[in-house]
Amino acid sequence: MIAKIVVRYADGRVVKGTTEDLAANKMLFHLAEAETGKRYEVNVADLKAIFFVKNFQGNSEYQEQLDVERVGLGKKIRICFKDGETLVGYTQGFSPARATFIVFPCDPDSNNEKVFVVTAAADKVEFV
Repeated sequence: MIAKIVVRYADGRVVKGTTEDLAANKMLFHLAEAETGKRYEVNVADLKAIFFVKNFQGNSEYQEQLDVERVGLGKKIRICFKDGETLVGYTQGFSPARATFIVFPCDPDSNNEKVFVVTAAADKVEFV
């Protein structure tokens, strides 16, 4: 299945594109850039997070609702990244010993379907 993703690198770069081979147990995947179609291999260790999105445009004016209760998505979690960004959502499998984990947004109307978080890019992770 082809997934639309926004790749956020630990160094601040952002690349929009698609992938067909990203898996939680793999540290490498292939990205096809949306703008150029260029395909290349990405090392998950170089990333902050991968945002699986509904569309690439998003809505910069939309304010996500963080107080929405979503049943069946796991425990509510707050991630404070090393770059100062904070992400709040739900996860079913966070462990500081794992290289990555998945977070589902609080707001079902978010443009993000899920976020693949690189644990090393987080400064603080807490259940809320």
